[in-house]
Amino acid sequence: MHAKISVTVDSVVLCKFKNRFKIVLVKRKNDPFKNQWALPGGFVEQEEDLPDAAKRELKEETGLGVKKNEQIGTFGTPGRDPRGRTISVVYLSLIEHEEKLNAADDAAEAEWFDIDNLPDLAFDHSEIIKTANQYL
Repeated sequence: MHAKISVTVDSVVLCKFKNRFKIVLVKRKNDPFKNQWALPGGFVEQEEDLPDAAKRELKEETGLGVKKNEQIGTFGTPGRDPRGRTISVVYLSLIEHEEKLNAADDAAEAEWFDIDNLPDLAFDHSEIIKTANQYL
């Protein structure tokens, strides 16, 4: 018998402002990592395609809709999520400008941050952002 493994999606949404990248982060409303900043994301629904799940979670947590997202990596180090074995598929979206954010669902806040000046992040999200930087 196989252990239960959950699949999540996370979105790295960037826009360029004065030759610097800004990134969307959400402040988590719930445990684990309650009140810590994280990438927008969440669990994939049973019948949902991965890129669609990333777009849905992004829209639910920030109000931001993206047309295009590109898969940039998969993160699955055991222990990355204290709730259990979780593998996250990460998507990158580049948008034209800093759009207004509207935190909702399980996000207490949603904000744009300078990618070179980030708060402490939940899970392994700082590692994910480093990967996104290398991808660019």
